[in-house]
Amino acid sequence: MSKIDTICVQGGYKPANGEPRQVPIVQSTTFKYDTSEDMGKLFDLEASGYFYTRLQNPTNDHVAAKICQLEGGTAAMLTSSGQAANFFSVFNIAGEGDHIVSSSAIYGGTYNLFAHTMKRMGIDFTFVAPDASDEEIEAAFRPETKAVFGETLSNPSLAVLDIERFARHAHAHGVPLIVDNTFPTPVNCRPFEWGADIVTHSTTKYLDGHGAAVGGCIVDSGKFDWTKYPDKFPGLCTPDESYHGVVYTERFGLAGAFITKATAQLMRDFGSIQSPQNAFLLNLGLESLHVRMKRHCENAEAVAEFLAGDDRVAWVTYCGLPGDKYHELAKKYLPGGSCGVVSFGVKGGRKAAENFMKHLKVFAIETHVADARSCCLHPASATHRQMNDDELRAAGVSPDLVRMSVGIEDAADLIADIDQALAAAVR
Repeated sequence: MSKIDTICVQGGYKPANGEPRQVPIVQSTTFKYDTSEDMGKLFDLEASGYFYTRLQNPTNDHVAAKICQLEGGTAAMLTSSGQAANFFSVFNIAGEGDHIVSSSAIYGGTYNLFAHTMKRMGIDFTFVAPDASDEEIEAAFRPETKAVFGETLSNPSLAVLDIERFARHAHAHGVPLIVDNTFPTPVNCRPFEWGADIVTHSTTKYLDGHGAAVGGCIVDSGKFDWTKYPDKFPGLCTPDESYHGVVYTERFGLAGAFITKATAQLMRDFGSIQSPQNAFLLNLGLESLHVRMKRHCENAEAVAEFLAGDDRVAWVTYCGLPGDKYHELAKKYLPGGSCGVVSFGVKGGRKAAENFMKHLKVFAIETHVADARSCCLHPASATHRQMNDDELRAAGVSPDLVRMSVGIEDAADLIADIDQALAAAVR
Protein backbone atom coordinates (compact mmCIF):
# COMPACT_ATOMS: atom_id res chain seq x y z
CA MET A 1 0.00 0.00 0.00
CA SER A 2 1.90 3.06 -1.24
CA LYS A 3 -0.51 5.52 -2.84
CA ILE A 4 -1.55 8.26 -0.43
CA ASP A 5 -5.23 8.12 -1.43
CA THR A 6 -5.38 4.46 -0.48
CA ILE A 7 -3.54 5.06 2.80
CA CYS A 8 -6.08 7.75 3.74
CA VAL A 9 -8.86 5.21 3.42
CA GLN A 10 -7.27 1.96 4.58
CA GLY A 11 -3.95 2.74 6.31
CA GLY A 12 -3.08 2.01 9.93
CA TYR A 13 -5.56 -0.81 10.58
CA LYS A 14 -6.00 -4.18 8.90
CA PRO A 15 -8.75 -6.26 10.46
CA ALA A 16 -8.24 -10.01 10.74
CA ASN A 17 -10.88 -12.56 9.88
CA GLY A 18 -14.13 -11.70 11.65
CA GLU A 19 -12.83 -8.46 13.20
CA PRO A 20 -14.55 -5.04 12.88
CA ARG A 21 -14.07 -3.38 9.48
CA GLN A 22 -13.90 0.07 11.09
CA VAL A 23 -11.26 0.95 13.68
CA PRO A 24 -12.87 -0.07 17.00
CA ILE A 25 -13.20 2.41 19.85
CA VAL A 26 -11.46 0.88 22.85
CA GLN A 27 -13.19 3.04 25.46
CA SER A 28 -11.39 1.60 28.46
CA THR A 29 -8.98 3.17 30.92
CA THR A 30 -7.36 -0.12 31.90
CA PHE A 31 -6.44 -3.53 30.51
CA LYS A 32 -6.51 -6.94 32.23
CA TYR A 33 -3.58 -9.37 32.50
CA ASP A 34 -3.33 -12.89 33.88
CA THR A 35 -0.18 -12.38 35.95
CA SER A 36 1.83 -9.61 37.55
CA GLU A 37 4.79 -10.82 35.55
CA ASP A 38 2.95 -10.14 32.29
CA MET A 39 2.17 -6.59 33.37
CA GLY A 40 5.68 -6.10 34.74
CA LYS A 41 7.14 -6.70 31.29
CA LEU A 42 5.09 -3.78 30.02
CA PHE A 43 6.35 -1.46 32.75
CA ASP A 44 9.92 -2.52 31.96
CA LEU A 45 9.34 -1.85 28.23
CA GLU A 46 10.24 -5.47 27.53
CA ALA A 47 6.90 -6.28 25.86
CA SER A 48 4.41 -4.34 23.77
CA GLY A 49 0.86 -3.90 24.96
CA TYR A 50 -1.45 -1.67 26.97
CA PHE A 51 -1.96 -1.16 30.66
CA TYR A 52 -3.38 2.35 31.08
CA THR A 53 -4.93 4.67 28.50
CA ARG A 54 -3.12 7.69 29.92
CA LEU A 55 -0.09 6.36 28.03
CA GLN A 56 -1.42 4.37 25.09
CA ASN A 57 -4.65 3.01 23.65
CA PRO A 58 -5.23 0.62 20.71
CA THR A 59 -7.62 3.00 18.93
CA ASN A 60 -5.09 5.81 19.11
CA ASP A 61 -2.28 3.61 17.90
CA HIS A 62 -4.20 2.47 14.81
CA VAL A 63 -4.91 6.09 13.84
CA ALA A 64 -1.37 7.23 14.63
CA ALA A 65 -0.11 4.40 12.40
CA LYS A 66 -2.20 5.76 9.52
CA ILE A 67 -0.78 9.28 9.91
CA CYS A 68 2.68 7.74 10.18
CA GLN A 69 2.14 5.97 6.86
CA LEU A 70 0.83 9.17 5.26
CA GLU A 71 3.95 11.09 6.30
CA GLY A 72 6.34 8.25 5.48
CA GLY A 73 7.64 7.97 9.04
CA THR A 74 8.67 5.06 11.26
CA ALA A 75 6.69 5.79 14.46
CA ALA A 76 3.94 8.15 15.60
CA MET A 77 1.79 9.04 18.59
CA LEU A 78 -1.45 10.95 19.09
CA THR A 79 -1.71 13.75 21.63
CA SER A 80 -4.61 15.67 23.12
CA SER A 81 -3.99 18.73 20.92
CA GLY A 82 -1.60 20.26 18.43
CA GLN A 83 -0.17 22.37 21.25
CA ALA A 84 0.63 19.20 23.18
CA ALA A 85 2.28 17.71 20.09
CA ASN A 86 4.54 20.72 19.62
CA PHE A 87 5.38 20.83 23.33
CA PHE A 88 6.23 17.12 23.46
CA SER A 89 8.28 17.28 20.26
CA VAL A 90 10.59 19.87 21.81
CA PHE A 91 10.52 18.85 25.47
CA ASN A 92 11.38 15.27 24.53
CA ILE A 93 14.92 16.39 23.68
CA ALA A 94 15.35 19.75 25.45
CA GLY A 95 15.35 20.78 29.09
CA GLU A 96 16.53 23.47 31.45
CA GLY A 97 19.49 25.35 30.02
CA ASP A 98 18.85 24.25 26.44
CA HIS A 99 18.04 26.34 23.40
CA ILE A 100 15.87 26.05 20.28
CA VAL A 101 16.00 27.98 17.00
CA SER A 102 12.49 28.63 15.68
CA SER A 103 10.96 30.36 12.71
CA SER A 104 9.16 33.50 13.86
CA ALA A 105 6.30 32.84 11.44
CA ILE A 106 4.35 30.36 13.55
CA TYR A 107 0.90 30.11 15.13
CA GLY A 108 0.41 32.64 17.94
CA GLY A 109 -0.37 29.94 20.49
CA THR A 110 2.86 28.11 19.62
CA TYR A 111 4.82 31.34 19.87
CA ASN A 112 3.37 31.96 23.33
CA LEU A 113 4.19 28.37 24.37
CA PHE A 114 7.79 28.79 23.25
CA ALA A 115 8.52 32.41 24.17
CA HIS A 116 6.83 32.45 27.56
CA THR A 117 5.69 29.13 29.02
CA MET A 118 8.68 27.01 28.00
CA LYS A 119 11.02 29.88 28.81
CA ARG A 120 9.81 29.58 32.42
CA MET A 121 10.92 25.95 32.21
CA GLY A 122 14.44 27.10 31.40
CA ILE A 123 14.37 26.51 27.63
CA ASP A 124 15.39 29.53 25.57
CA PHE A 125 14.19 30.22 22.03
CA THR A 126 15.69 32.38 19.30
CA PHE A 127 13.23 33.37 16.57
CA VAL A 128 14.39 33.97 13.02
CA ALA A 129 12.34 35.05 10.04
CA PRO A 130 11.55 32.29 7.54
CA ASP A 131 13.18 34.52 4.93
CA ALA A 132 16.30 35.13 7.05
CA SER A 133 19.64 34.88 5.29
CA ASP A 134 21.89 31.90 5.83
CA GLU A 135 24.13 34.11 7.91
CA GLU A 136 21.26 35.19 10.15
CA ILE A 137 20.15 31.59 10.66
CA GLU A 138 23.69 30.49 11.49
CA ALA A 139 24.05 33.30 14.02
CA ALA A 140 21.02 32.01 15.92
CA PHE A 141 22.68 28.72 16.90
CA ARG A 142 24.41 28.17 20.24
CA PRO A 143 26.37 25.24 21.69
CA GLU A 144 23.28 24.30 23.72
CA THR A 145 20.89 24.35 20.72
CA LYS A 146 18.88 21.11 20.55
CA ALA A 147 16.50 21.58 17.60
CA VAL A 148 15.15 23.84 14.87
CA PHE A 149 11.38 24.36 14.58
CA GLY A 150 9.18 25.75 11.82
CA GLU A 151 5.78 25.48 10.11
CA THR A 152 5.62 24.26 6.52
CA LEU A 153 2.92 26.85 5.86
CA SER A 154 2.60 29.33 8.70
CA ASN A 155 -0.63 30.20 10.48
CA PRO A 156 -1.88 32.84 9.64
CA SER A 157 0.86 34.60 7.63
CA LEU A 158 1.10 31.74 5.08
CA ALA A 159 4.87 31.89 4.79
CA VAL A 160 6.30 28.80 3.08
CA LEU A 161 9.25 27.37 5.00
CA ASP A 162 12.31 26.51 2.92
CA ILE A 163 12.48 23.08 4.53
CA GLU A 164 15.59 21.92 2.71
CA ARG A 165 17.55 25.02 3.71
CA PHE A 166 16.50 24.95 7.37
CA ALA A 167 17.24 21.21 7.50
CA ARG A 168 20.71 21.84 6.14
CA HIS A 169 21.45 24.37 8.89
CA ALA A 170 19.99 22.11 11.59
CA HIS A 171 22.00 19.09 10.50
CA ALA A 172 25.21 21.10 10.23
CA HIS A 173 24.82 21.73 13.96
CA GLY A 174 23.89 18.15 14.80
CA VAL A 175 20.23 18.84 15.67
CA PRO A 176 16.90 17.76 14.13
CA LEU A 177 14.46 19.89 12.19
CA ILE A 178 10.93 19.72 13.65
CA VAL A 179 8.21 20.82 11.22
CA ASP A 180 4.53 21.48 11.91
CA ASN A 181 2.76 20.25 8.76
CA THR A 182 -0.81 21.10 9.85
CA PHE A 183 -1.88 23.36 6.98
CA PRO A 184 -0.66 21.46 3.88
CA THR A 185 -1.15 17.99 5.43
CA PRO A 186 0.85 15.05 4.03
CA VAL A 187 -1.40 15.14 0.96
CA ASN A 188 0.20 18.42 -0.17
CA CYS A 189 3.61 18.49 1.53
CA ARG A 190 6.16 15.78 2.32
CA PRO A 191 8.58 17.32 4.87
CA PHE A 192 10.61 14.13 5.39
CA GLU A 193 11.48 14.04 1.70
CA TRP A 194 13.11 17.48 2.09
CA GLY A 195 15.15 16.72 5.19
CA ALA A 196 12.80 17.29 8.13
CA ASP A 197 13.25 14.82 10.99
CA ILE A 198 10.11 15.18 13.13
CA VAL A 199 6.65 16.24 11.92
CA THR A 200 3.82 17.50 14.11
CA HIS A 201 0.15 18.15 13.41
CA SER A 202 -2.82 19.78 14.97
CA THR A 203 -5.16 17.01 13.88
CA THR A 204 -8.02 19.33 14.88
CA LYS A 205 -7.63 20.96 11.47
CA TYR A 206 -7.70 19.33 8.02
CA LEU A 207 -6.85 15.82 9.21
CA ASP A 208 -10.08 15.80 11.24
CA GLY A 209 -11.97 17.98 8.77
CA HIS A 210 -15.32 18.20 10.54
CA GLY A 211 -14.51 20.37 13.57
CA ALA A 212 -15.62 17.71 16.03
CA ALA A 213 -12.41 16.50 17.72
CA VAL A 214 -9.39 18.29 19.16
CA GLY A 215 -6.10 16.43 18.82
CA GLY A 216 -2.47 16.36 17.77
CA CYS A 217 0.12 13.99 16.37
CA ILE A 218 3.91 13.57 16.32
CA VAL A 219 5.61 11.53 13.60
CA ASP A 220 9.28 10.51 13.61
CA SER A 221 11.12 10.00 10.33
CA GLY A 222 13.52 7.58 12.01
CA LYS A 223 16.35 9.20 10.04
CA PHE A 224 18.04 11.42 12.62
CA ASP A 225 20.98 9.62 14.23
CA TRP A 226 20.79 10.57 17.90
CA THR A 227 23.69 8.24 18.69
CA LYS A 228 26.13 10.50 16.82
CA TYR A 229 25.51 13.16 19.49
CA PRO A 230 25.14 11.28 22.81
CA ASP A 231 26.25 14.29 24.86
CA LYS A 232 23.66 16.49 23.15
CA PHE A 233 20.79 13.99 23.54
CA PRO A 234 21.45 12.07 26.77
CA GLY A 235 17.75 11.34 27.28
CA LEU A 236 17.80 9.11 24.22
CA CYS A 237 21.35 7.78 24.41
CA THR A 238 21.97 7.14 28.13
CA PRO A 239 20.09 4.98 30.68
CA ASP A 240 16.67 6.15 31.82
CA GLU A 241 16.60 5.31 35.53
CA SER A 242 12.82 5.78 35.65
CA TYR A 243 12.60 2.68 33.42
CA HIS A 244 15.28 0.50 34.99
CA GLY A 245 18.09 1.94 32.93
CA VAL A 246 16.70 1.37 29.44
CA VAL A 247 18.62 3.19 26.69
CA TYR A 248 16.00 4.09 24.10
CA THR A 249 18.28 4.17 21.07
CA GLU A 250 19.71 0.75 21.98
CA ARG A 251 16.39 -0.93 22.78
CA PHE A 252 14.22 0.62 20.06
CA GLY A 253 16.69 1.81 17.43
CA LEU A 254 16.51 5.06 15.50
CA ALA A 255 13.11 4.08 14.13
CA GLY A 256 11.40 3.93 17.53
CA ALA A 257 13.52 5.70 20.16
CA PHE A 258 12.03 9.20 19.93
CA ILE A 259 8.34 8.19 20.04
CA THR A 260 8.90 5.49 22.68
CA LYS A 261 10.63 7.98 24.97
CA ALA A 262 7.87 10.56 24.40
CA THR A 263 5.27 7.94 25.31
CA ALA A 264 7.11 6.31 28.22
CA GLN A 265 8.18 9.58 29.85
CA LEU A 266 6.11 12.54 28.70
CA MET A 267 2.75 10.87 28.19
CA ARG A 268 3.26 8.99 31.44
CA ASP A 269 3.94 12.21 33.35
CA PHE A 270 1.74 14.76 31.55
CA GLY A 271 -1.10 12.52 30.39
CA SER A 272 -1.91 14.60 27.29
CA ILE A 273 -3.56 11.66 25.58
CA GLN A 274 -6.15 11.98 22.83
CA SER A 275 -9.38 10.28 23.81
CA PRO A 276 -10.19 7.08 21.89
CA GLN A 277 -13.49 8.64 20.80
CA ASN A 278 -11.65 11.63 19.31
CA ALA A 279 -9.17 9.31 17.60
CA PHE A 280 -12.10 7.43 16.05
CA LEU A 281 -13.59 10.70 14.75
CA LEU A 282 -10.19 11.75 13.47
CA ASN A 283 -9.93 8.56 11.46
CA LEU A 284 -13.30 9.24 9.83
CA GLY A 285 -11.87 12.56 8.67
CA LEU A 286 -8.65 11.00 7.42
CA GLU A 287 -10.65 8.70 5.14
CA SER A 288 -11.69 11.67 2.99
CA LEU A 289 -8.60 13.87 3.43
CA HIS A 290 -7.28 13.34 -0.10
CA VAL A 291 -10.64 14.35 -1.59
CA ARG A 292 -11.25 17.33 0.69
CA MET A 293 -7.81 18.90 0.25
CA LYS A 294 -8.31 19.13 -3.52
CA ARG A 295 -11.62 20.97 -3.04
CA HIS A 296 -10.21 23.26 -0.33
CA CYS A 297 -7.39 24.29 -2.65
CA GLU A 298 -9.66 24.82 -5.67
CA ASN A 299 -12.03 27.03 -3.67
CA ALA A 300 -9.23 28.95 -1.96
CA GLU A 301 -7.57 29.72 -5.27
CA ALA A 302 -10.86 31.04 -6.67
CA VAL A 303 -11.36 33.23 -3.58
CA ALA A 304 -7.76 34.47 -3.71
CA GLU A 305 -8.08 35.40 -7.38
CA PHE A 306 -11.28 37.34 -6.65
CA LEU A 307 -9.66 39.22 -3.76
CA ALA A 308 -6.53 39.98 -5.78
CA GLY A 309 -8.63 41.70 -8.41
CA ASP A 310 -10.80 43.74 -6.00
CA ASP A 311 -9.99 47.42 -5.35
CA ARG A 312 -11.44 47.20 -1.83
CA VAL A 313 -8.69 44.79 -0.82
CA ALA A 314 -5.27 46.14 0.20
CA TRP A 315 -3.28 42.94 -0.31
CA VAL A 316 -3.68 39.17 -0.62
CA THR A 317 -1.42 36.34 0.52
CA TYR A 318 -1.90 32.95 -1.06
CA CYS A 319 1.14 31.09 -2.31
CA GLY A 320 -0.84 29.58 -5.18
CA LEU A 321 -1.14 33.01 -6.81
CA PRO A 322 1.54 33.87 -9.38
CA GLY A 323 3.49 36.81 -8.05
CA ASP A 324 3.00 35.83 -4.42
CA LYS A 325 6.16 36.17 -2.35
CA TYR A 326 6.24 32.43 -1.72
CA HIS A 327 4.98 31.22 -5.10
CA GLU A 328 8.32 29.78 -6.23
CA LEU A 329 8.88 27.95 -2.93
CA ALA A 330 5.31 26.67 -3.13
CA LYS A 331 5.99 25.18 -6.55
CA LYS A 332 8.88 23.26 -4.97
CA TYR A 333 7.31 22.08 -1.71
CA LEU A 334 3.57 22.26 -2.50
CA PRO A 335 3.25 21.29 -6.17
CA GLY A 336 -0.25 19.87 -5.75
CA GLY A 337 -1.66 22.84 -3.85
CA SER A 338 -1.21 24.37 -0.42
CA CYS A 339 -4.38 24.60 1.70
CA GLY A 340 -7.69 26.40 1.97
CA VAL A 341 -6.47 29.36 4.00
CA VAL A 342 -6.23 32.81 2.42
CA SER A 343 -4.98 35.90 4.26
CA PHE A 344 -5.72 39.41 3.09
CA GLY A 345 -6.07 42.99 4.25
CA VAL A 346 -9.20 45.11 3.94
CA LYS A 347 -8.62 48.72 2.84
CA GLY A 348 -9.24 50.92 5.85
CA GLY A 349 -7.17 48.96 8.37
CA ARG A 350 -8.25 47.28 11.59
CA LYS A 351 -11.70 48.87 11.83
CA ALA A 352 -12.57 48.05 8.24
CA ALA A 353 -11.44 44.45 8.76
CA GLU A 354 -13.60 44.08 11.86
CA ASN A 355 -16.55 45.68 10.07
CA PHE A 356 -16.09 43.34 7.10
CA MET A 357 -16.41 40.27 9.29
CA LYS A 358 -19.58 41.56 10.95
CA HIS A 359 -21.35 41.46 7.59
CA LEU A 360 -20.38 37.93 6.54
CA LYS A 361 -23.25 35.46 6.27
CA VAL A 362 -21.73 32.21 4.96
CA PHE A 363 -18.30 32.59 6.56
CA ALA A 364 -18.54 32.30 10.35
CA ILE A 365 -16.26 34.12 12.81
CA GLU A 366 -14.53 31.33 14.69
CA THR A 367 -11.33 30.64 16.61
CA HIS A 368 -10.79 27.77 14.26
CA VAL A 369 -9.54 27.00 10.81
CA ALA A 370 -9.35 24.20 8.28
CA ASP A 371 -12.53 22.19 8.35
CA ALA A 372 -15.30 21.63 5.83
CA ARG A 373 -17.16 24.83 6.75
CA SER A 374 -15.81 28.25 5.80
CA CYS A 375 -14.83 30.54 8.64
CA CYS A 376 -12.70 33.61 9.27
CA LEU A 377 -10.78 35.36 12.03
CA HIS A 378 -9.08 38.66 12.77
CA PRO A 379 -5.88 37.32 14.41
CA ALA A 380 -4.64 40.60 15.88
CA SER A 381 -7.69 40.72 18.15
CA ALA A 382 -7.99 36.94 18.72
CA THR A 383 -5.34 34.23 18.42
CA HIS A 384 -2.44 36.70 18.37
CA ARG A 385 -3.79 39.31 20.77
CA GLN A 386 -1.12 38.40 23.37
CA MET A 387 1.56 39.77 21.03
CA ASN A 388 2.70 43.37 20.90
CA ASP A 389 2.99 45.17 17.56
CA ASP A 390 6.65 44.23 17.07
CA GLU A 391 5.92 40.56 17.76
CA LEU A 392 2.94 40.71 15.41
CA ARG A 393 5.07 42.10 12.61
CA ALA A 394 7.77 39.47 13.25
CA ALA A 395 5.10 36.78 12.93
CA GLY A 396 3.81 38.32 9.71
CA VAL A 397 0.52 39.48 11.21
CA SER A 398 -0.70 43.01 10.48
CA PRO A 399 -3.64 44.78 12.18
CA ASP A 400 -5.75 44.59 9.02
CA LEU A 401 -5.11 40.88 8.37
CA VAL A 402 -8.17 38.70 7.93
CA ARG A 403 -7.58 34.94 7.84
CA MET A 404 -10.21 33.15 5.78
CA SER A 405 -10.47 29.39 5.98
CA VAL A 406 -12.16 28.46 2.73
CA GLY A 407 -14.30 25.37 3.08
CA ILE A 408 -15.71 22.93 0.59
CA GLU A 409 -18.99 24.73 -0.14
CA ASP A 410 -19.78 26.13 -3.59
CA ALA A 411 -17.09 28.68 -4.52
CA ALA A 412 -19.65 31.04 -6.12
CA ASP A 413 -21.57 31.30 -2.84
CA LEU A 414 -18.38 32.04 -0.91
CA ILE A 415 -17.28 34.76 -3.32
CA ALA A 416 -20.74 36.34 -3.25
CA ASP A 417 -20.60 36.45 0.56
CA ILE A 418 -17.20 38.16 0.51
CA ASP A 419 -18.38 40.62 -2.12
CA GLN A 420 -21.42 41.79 -0.13
CA ALA A 421 -19.39 42.05 3.11
CA LEU A 422 -16.75 44.18 1.37
CA ALA A 423 -19.49 46.41 -0.04
CA ALA A 424 -20.78 47.02 3.49
CA ALA A 425 -17.36 47.52 5.08
CA VAL A 426 -15.51 49.64 2.49
CA ARG A 427 -17.33 52.74 1.35
